[in-house]
Amino acid sequence: MVSDIEIMNRGIYYLLEKLGVVETERFIATISRERFDYTKWQRERFDNMDPDEFNKAAVEYSQKNPFFKKE
Repeated sequence: MVSDIEIMNRGIYYLLEKLGVVETERFIATISRERFDYTKWQRERFDNMDPDEFNKAAVEYSQKNPFFKKE
């Protein structure tokens, strides 16, 4: 099992990699400032999505972001 510190370190690393320093800071500030409920946000995001559209997006994402990277 991964420790909370390791999860936080990975999260910051990925945010910095994808968003850069300034947008990572903005993201953290927004999450800290607002009462953010990730599960509710995901439900609102995906509940009204057509199943075929969801599946297509999931397939495209998995092709661009493989779980196991080939080395």
